Amino acid sequence: MSARARGALLLLLVTCLWGSTFAVVKTLGESLSAPLLIAWRFSIASVALLPLLLWRSQPVQSPPSSPSPLWRDGLMLGAWLIAGYGTQTIALQTTTANRAAFFTALSVVLVPLWLTLAQRRRLPLPLWAALPLAVAGLGLLSWEGGAWVVGDAWALACAVTYAGFIVALEGTAHRHAALPFTVAQVLSVTVLAWVWALLSAPAQLLPPPQAWAPLLYLGVAATAVTTLLQTIGQRHVSAAEASLIYALEPVTATAFSYVLLREQVGLRGALGGVLVVVATVLSQRAGTPHAETPAPQAEDPRPS
Repeated sequence: MSARARGALLLLLVTCLWGSTFAVVKTLGESLSAPLLIAWRFSIASVALLPLLLWRSQPVQSPPSSPSPLWRDGLMLGAWLIAGYGTQTIALQTTTANRAAFFTALSVVLVPLWLTLAQRRRLPLPLWAALPLAVAGLGLLSWEGGAWVVGDAWALACAVTYAGFIVALEGTAHRHAALPFTVAQVLSVTVLAWVWALLSAPAQLLPPPQAWAPLLYLGVAATAVTTLLQTIGQRHVSAAEASLIYALEPVTATAFSYVLLREQVGLRGALGGVLVVVATVLSQRAGTPHAETPAPQAEDPRPS
């Protein structure tokens, strides 16, 4: 299996884990504010990741040619992340999980448009063919109709900010070893989220007892694991291809929303899911990654 194929499989796993978070975050949003939810989620993720970093007998250094230090790139990615998580968490307070998944997945369109307009890239033809299929599938899968609500605007903002994160990650993932770079991102979000929480509601910083189990799941599986796997995966997969893999997120979000929240999807939604899968497979026929995507650096996960 090629490095590109392994990267795509890692991103598919990330997408499945992400899909479960819409229903979980929507449920937690009933008892926790957005900044407090994010602060505890990323604090738990930091606790889960730090022992892995300390497990190494020798620290992993950034490549000598890296134009930016680890902490600076980690802070930049952390700023994109907290913008994405924050807008999505606020969105789920007033809109449904399925509808939020649709708007968030608009990053599938925004990433290649961003790359084309800002960086003057030429995308392979299969990617252009996959884009309308992905958009049509997402619309059929997740659009529920009805009046526009404020949560839809926040979900649209999430799509914009997360598209920015995907593009920024593609440009920085090759500069640093995956694990320390992941820890730098997660710690940056943790600090920013606690500042936000302290400024917004300093008297309400402890979650209720029933919130701890879903917070542990979000922190460990859906944050620590996914951020690490995404950082590794995007060392081998271009931003445009990654954005189409992430289009599978509403498919899994729909399944979890039905199980946890009883939000149902009919025949139209099932057809949309098929179109998303077809678009994702088609995107992987685009050939080699973009020339702008630097070659990844090998990293031995075992302690030295």
